[in-house]
Amino acid sequence: LQICCILVYPERVTSCGEHTVHRLSCDVTVISVVSSFYGRADRVTCSAGRPAAQLANTGCSLPGTLEIVKTRCNGKRVCELNANTLRASDPCNGTYKYMDTTFICLPAIHVITCEHSATHLHCGPGQIIAIHNAVYGRRDQTTCSYKHHHQNVYCSRPTNKVAESCNGKNSCTIYASNSVFGDPCRRVYKYLELAYTCECKSCVTKLHQSVYESVH
Repeated sequence: LQICCILVYPERVTSCGEHTVHRLSCDVTVISVVSSFYGRADRVTCSAGRPAAQLANTGCSLPGTLEIVKTRCNGKRVCELNANTLRASDPCNGTYKYMDTTFICLPAIHVITCEHSATHLHCGPGQIIAIHNAVYGRRDQTTCSYKHHHQNVYCSRPTNKVAESCNGKNSCTIYASNSVFGDPCRRVYKYLELAYTCECKSCVTKLHQSVYESVH
């Protein structure tokens, strides 16, 4: 999969209220969250039928929303959540809030490797690996679930170790194990989920050169 010159356009989803399903989806590509917000930043969004008092506070937001949504959704083709899965406390009591997320669909290769197994990433001649995200843990009850029962399905942890080991290489082998990534959830059978693309090496070199020249 070569993506030297593909234009990727952002998509945006806005969900009103705390119980509405916030659904991000890509057809055959994977999700990469750009921004995510829960609270209220204006008086117009999700305002239909709401009294003015519930729309007055436009400086209300829940800290850490972007990190949570990235952890839950990056690298997946479909991701569903709502405000109840984010909220530890109400960022602004009495204000009618909404969730707003911007994401892109990356033409990436999506890989899931069950714990105690190895995954082999590889690209064609003249191409190098570019990791877009990697998460170790568990994000649902069905993945890598044969003969395993899971009560804790939200114990994943983003990791930079795959990018550190594989970025810029033509091929790379990674083991999905606690010894490599640590243990984000004890007594839970975990898996490594990642998304990567194969980029032509000459394109990346030219891109880095153009960035350097623009800065200097």
